[in-house]
Amino acid sequence: MADAQSSGGQSSGGQSSSGQQAAPQPASAQHTLLAPVTCTGVGLHLGQTTQVVLRPAPANSGRYFVRTDVQSDRRMQADVATVTQTRLSTQLGPEGQQVRTVEHLLAALWAAGVDNVQIDIDGPEVPLMDGSAQGWSRLIASAGTVEQSAVRPRPAPLGEPVVVRDGDAYVVALPASELRFSYGIDFPVAAIGNQWHSWSAADGDFGELVAPARTFAMAHQIDGLRSQGLIKGGSLENALVCDQTGWLNPPLRFPNEPARHKLLDLVGDLSLLGVLPTMHVTAYRASHSLHVQLAARLAAHLATVCASETPHPS
Repeated sequence: MADAQSSGGQSSGGQSSSGQQAAPQPASAQHTLLAPVTCTGVGLHLGQTTQVVLRPAPANSGRYFVRTDVQSDRRMQADVATVTQTRLSTQLGPEGQQVRTVEHLLAALWAAGVDNVQIDIDGPEVPLMDGSAQGWSRLIASAGTVEQSAVRPRPAPLGEPVVVRDGDAYVVALPASELRFSYGIDFPVAAIGNQWHSWSAADGDFGELVAPARTFAMAHQIDGLRSQGLIKGGSLENALVCDQTGWLNPPLRFPNEPARHKLLDLVGDLSLLGVLPTMHVTAYRASHSLHVQLAARLAAHLATVCASETPHPS
């Protein structure tokens, strides 16, 4: 959930990117899961219990969902083009075939280097688990991964800045020498306030530094959201909740856990690009909507770059 606000300067290991073009990365093999794994849980917004089975998938098939409760052979590719809704979570596919709140699972798969996976789900929303991606990361680790014969496309360097904004909220991707994400939030409650987090693979394991960060909400918003048919599955067991006096369900896993959770959402949403370009993405007062808008802009930008670099027959 946690479509929030933000502001301020960087901290938490957030050295800024150099702005230099990245050197071409060596080709590496694609990966899938070594074995299927299963999880059952309640979805945040709809409050329905669903079962998810992560299955090995062939090379070059990508990450995709299959609604096993719907009479359809349609695969729902985890791709920018399949996004149909971004209010408080990211949804793929049309009503009746949709899969909602995909971002935590997709972030865990991307961080684990899983290129190809079939995600069977028997309902319209991915389980929230404990509000973080920690459970998904552990589940994927328990399955193990295996190399495949196909080569993963090299990350493309980003040739120029790409920006999306809405008022003073924005997400910007800048050319950089490494892939890095930075996120800031700013809430009018002392428990959250102004905080930032920045992460790249050089800082340490995503599964330890980002994945455990849980979604969060302010207590005064909850009744209003539920009256709109949202967060029916939310509880103090799967979300951090605060009011003007402080956190209602401490302790936090990190001093800046809300900012880390927003960074988790950003990674999950941008994973819809597949292989991410080499860039430094900085988000400020952003949302799932802005994340996905940036992903769409990046997809268009990279397609243009690839087209211009493709040799034409003489």
